[in-house]
Amino acid sequence: MKDQNNLSKDTMWKATISCDPAYDGIFFYAVKTTGIYCRPSCKSRVPNEENASFFSYAEEAKRAGYRPCKRCRPDLNCINYDPFDFILEDTMLLIKNNYDQNMSLHDIASSVGVSRFHLNRIFKERTGCTPRIYLEKIRVRKAKELLLITNFNSTEIGYKIGYQSISSFYNAFKKNTGFSPTQFRVCHAENIVNQE
Repeated sequence: MKDQNNLSKDTMWKATISCDPAYDGIFFYAVKTTGIYCRPSCKSRVPNEENASFFSYAEEAKRAGYRPCKRCRPDLNCINYDPFDFILEDTMLLIKNNYDQNMSLHDIASSVGVSRFHLNRIFKERTGCTPRIYLEKIRVRKAKELLLITNFNSTEIGYKIGYQSISSFYNAFKKNTGFSPTQFRVCHAENIVNQE
């Protein structure tokens, strides 16, 4: 493992300007003109070399009067910080906990603190689907559960899981399962009976 004490200022500077995540946790750099300290992997604007100072620990930078960067969060006690992971986790949790609400992409993005375009891009890159498709999958999963364990009809279930239009519910359900809600209930009820 690399140790900041064994690194030259030139090596730390090169790691800083290349935003090298391999040096995260080994040293921190601070910028005199902004009063902020960062991780080497931070994607913020590269400072002028004469304005950069290097520290072994975040606490040292704090004691020297620098405040933590809001982008790379060097004050968090983790080696590798990826803000997109937190955005993704927050979005998934928000959707899972509120799938029955009428949520637009704008509402979701505002709740996690990013633009809807940024959220859509990050979510699709990381999960392979958009937040809207993820919400649809959660709703269909809940609808399948309700079809098997309750006597609610398809219309009641559609409204219970957050659809404002029953045709939207039917289309999403058929697209995700290959069945209409009624066909799904009949088919799976028969399977349960045959297993007994």
